[in-house]
Amino acid sequence: MQSASEQSEAAERPAPPEHVYPDHWEADVVLRDGGTARIRPITADDADRLVSFYEQVSDESKYYRFFAPYPRLSAKDVHRFTHHDFVDRVGLAATVGGEFIATVRYDRIDDRGMPASAPADEAEVAFLVQDAHQGRGVASALLEHIAAVARERDIRRFAAEVLPANNKMIKVFTDAGYTQKRSFEDGSVRLHLDLEPTDRSLAVQRAREQRAEARSVQRLLTPRSVAVVGAGRAPGGVGRTVLRNLIESGFTGRVYAVNAALTDGAAELDGVPAHSSIGAIGEPVDLAIVAVPAERVPEAVADCGEHGVRGLVVLSAGYAESGPAGRDRQRELVRQARSYGMRIIGPNAFGIINTADDVRLNASLAPQMPAAGRIGLFAQSGAIGIALLAGLHRHGAGLSSFISAGNRADVSGNDFLQHWYDDPGTDVVLLYLESIGNPRKFTRLARRTAAVKPVVVVKGARHSGSAPPGHRVPVTRIPHATVSALLRQAGVIRVDTVTELVDAGLLLAAQPLPAGPRVAILGNSESLGLLTYDACLTEGLRPLRPLDLTTAAVPADFRDALAAALADETADAVVVTAIPWVGENGATEFGDGEVLAAALRAAVASAPAPTKPVVVVHVEMGGLAEALAVATSTRPAPAGRGGPPTGPRPATRPTDRTATPDASVLPGTAVTPDASAVPGPAVTPGTDMPPGATVTSDTHATPGTDVTSDTTAPPAAPATIPAYPAAERAVRALAEAVRYGEWRRQAAEPGRVPEYEDIDEAGAAALIERTLGDRAGDGADARGVTLGAAEAGELLARYGIAVLPTLPAPTPDDAVAAAARLGYPVALKTTAPHLRHRPDLGGVRLDLASEEQLRTAYAELTEVLGKPEELLPVVQAMVPRGVDTVVRSAIDPAVGAVLSFGLSGAASELLGDTAHRLVPATDRDVAELVRSLRTAPLLFGWRGSAPVDTPALEELLLRVSRLVDDHPEVVAVSLEPVVVAPRGLSVLGATVRLAPPPPRTDLGPRSLPSY
Repeated sequence: MQSASEQSEAAERPAPPEHVYPDHWEADVVLRDGGTARIRPITADDADRLVSFYEQVSDESKYYRFFAPYPRLSAKDVHRFTHHDFVDRVGLAATVGGEFIATVRYDRIDDRGMPASAPADEAEVAFLVQDAHQGRGVASALLEHIAAVARERDIRRFAAEVLPANNKMIKVFTDAGYTQKRSFEDGSVRLHLDLEPTDRSLAVQRAREQRAEARSVQRLLTPRSVAVVGAGRAPGGVGRTVLRNLIESGFTGRVYAVNAALTDGAAELDGVPAHSSIGAIGEPVDLAIVAVPAERVPEAVADCGEHGVRGLVVLSAGYAESGPAGRDRQRELVRQARSYGMRIIGPNAFGIINTADDVRLNASLAPQMPAAGRIGLFAQSGAIGIALLAGLHRHGAGLSSFISAGNRADVSGNDFLQHWYDDPGTDVVLLYLESIGNPRKFTRLARRTAAVKPVVVVKGARHSGSAPPGHRVPVTRIPHATVSALLRQAGVIRVDTVTELVDAGLLLAAQPLPAGPRVAILGNSESLGLLTYDACLTEGLRPLRPLDLTTAAVPADFRDALAAALADETADAVVVTAIPWVGENGATEFGDGEVLAAALRAAVASAPAPTKPVVVVHVEMGGLAEALAVATSTRPAPAGRGGPPTGPRPATRPTDRTATPDASVLPGTAVTPDASAVPGPAVTPGTDMPPGATVTSDTHATPGTDVTSDTTAPPAAPATIPAYPAAERAVRALAEAVRYGEWRRQAAEPGRVPEYEDIDEAGAAALIERTLGDRAGDGADARGVTLGAAEAGELLARYGIAVLPTLPAPTPDDAVAAAARLGYPVALKTTAPHLRHRPDLGGVRLDLASEEQLRTAYAELTEVLGKPEELLPVVQAMVPRGVDTVVRSAIDPAVGAVLSFGLSGAASELLGDTAHRLVPATDRDVAELVRSLRTAPLLFGWRGSAPVDTPALEELLLRVSRLVDDHPEVVAVSLEPVVVAPRGLSVLGATVRLAPPPPRTDLGPRSLPSY
């Protein structure tokens, strides 16, 4: 692919001028196979690396690059390919272990294809990938990065010449998603790519990101061989404990112990081969568990990297959690591991677990392997991870995989969301997070994952005001409640405690999603039924009148009542309440819980279609919870865990239920052995498999497979019903399922961002650029520029937002002149910062219908509140009366642009009654935004008042959202008050702040977080 510009350079072009090395172009990327590479600019110091790299490229690849046999690079070639000005000529290299594996370069050209400088906006681009690394997605990653560099240097198009036989490189260009033109000239394919990102290029980029990051996690969870580095010779210690856990879990691959103190002779620890180093093993090692002191970790990482280890779990402490020195040590650990193409879980990690039958990996400090199941669990805290694992194991809960990431310096919850999104062995995702490193990406990934399976999150360290030690995260300026609201908008089930995390997660794993909020309540205690009824109302559900079976009810009565409730079309879910019943002699009987459990399972199994969730609330019912949980606890788990990655589905048709094997309810805290329930086997969508059916241990269920066709299946296992020791907990979990089901149904038909013909996007952009340019300079405020009233009004007008004129009134005569200009009646109000938007302080006079009234009001204001120069009074025309509201938007460094709405006034501010949505907002988002306030009834005719024009209000919100989304320089907008009348609305005040746009971590080329 020798370009015309390269050929012309043979005549020796002057040496490029010196430019500062652009270190912000450096990035670590995850490749298609899950490994990592470092992308960085090529410099003059890379001559030897370039020559060595070229020697390892095949003759065919060289021919494709230069269109002729080109066995070696000349000294002139090496100089040209390593000396760049980083503006008109740029070269990037992908490296692993410090050595080149691929290169890309562009040369700016003019319209004749000759070397050029700015303002020429086209460049020729050429790639070369080492044959051993072709097919790993290296060229695609390099194209994303070189395109971003080119856009930064005002290059808008790439041109590339490719031989027709070079199908791989043609595919790199055509699959990128950019707008392109293709032609055939002089025996080669000529491609022109418009570098402006498109929806398709962004979708391609994110799909590649998902596949690569999911694959990188899969490599960590499914190793064929594991080495424990730091396994002590004496029993005990972290390394030896992990080694024992690996062996006792039945890991299906090879296990090695590594201890630098061992001699090179044959040795064993706990029955597995032991060596002095990774290199001494002599066989490939996929995963290394590092459990040596922090000061010895670099040596261990180098040993792993130089011998092809693919991933690390670093259990060692002494990193960022220990202070500044540890933070530096952690930064260097990440750099070192990534330089070898390895990913890291940790440091200060608890470990990872994969329960799949063909893996059975317990590379953690957990002493026992959890039961296999369909729940994926991620915990940043080792202590919480220990508690969850211990409790879940004790109650037979089933997990697909578990990760405790410690300081999560590299692999994070985002990576595991990428993995669990299409993992067929996981139906429900539970996350305990103490920080979110990339909130925008997390929200995007959570929204996508929640569309196919539930994502339940509990957030620790919510009120500390800082990230936990060892966590490097952007600091948000918005309240915790706002973050929760934004996560819920993305479909995340947001809970407050670990107990609620488990309660909600296991209900979702065991039961179908409810089709609505109507709840049937039945049981043998009128009081417990009423408590459940009240709890339903508190959670916003619609409970039906409780059915009291009386204390004389026997299990058969429960069975019949539950069967009737499941068949009742007026109920979407059923809560069964149970207390011990009294025998004939008046003694309380505790031993019939097993009988009641069997009766309830029989009722569920007899239902024509499993479309309604059932939960049980019990008080001192001996054996009930255990019996409900024991259904599948002794049954062999399906091989590979089986089943498609569907998770619970909204109950809109009979086949929408996916039951889940081997999970249990854990009441109380994660470690309180109170009540449990184990879900039944997986149900494949598209079948009418009843909840009592099972899957044999050698069946791999796949989407569309009818697992009931296996005639060798064992007897059907009973259905699973989660049980809770308190009505509030059961109802809270059910309410989360109801809300999530509603979100899923709405997500199936997402809203849209309307187009408005009167929006002048280009005019607004020019105004913003001019304003920022005029006020740039040494004295510019880093926080940006707050526009004056006229400028703010002009910018908002470009988006169809009219602000009511405001005229200053420094004297009574000025006020009269302003009123004459605007026309009576008018309003007189102060704009001093301490009085602004505070009508309760008396700084506003309304409906002034004459000059006399205006002068009187002016005198009263200045007499009571202060001098005119302190009050800064203004005059506005009166507008139709309505409800005063506030519309705001701001860019938060952690979550991005947020649109906010609330009613104006001190009461709303004190109650925190403000709703939020992420930008860009859709028509459905703004409709929900308006209606989600506790004070929303005031907008819809509360107590006989006239309803206001909510369509006009929703349009205003959409226009503000468009403004902020189209122009990231608009970092804050505040419209206050916005008076919404029965017909139309009026914006009485507006504040707009501009600033250079903050960097976006969710756009641009794929890259891992930098350290």
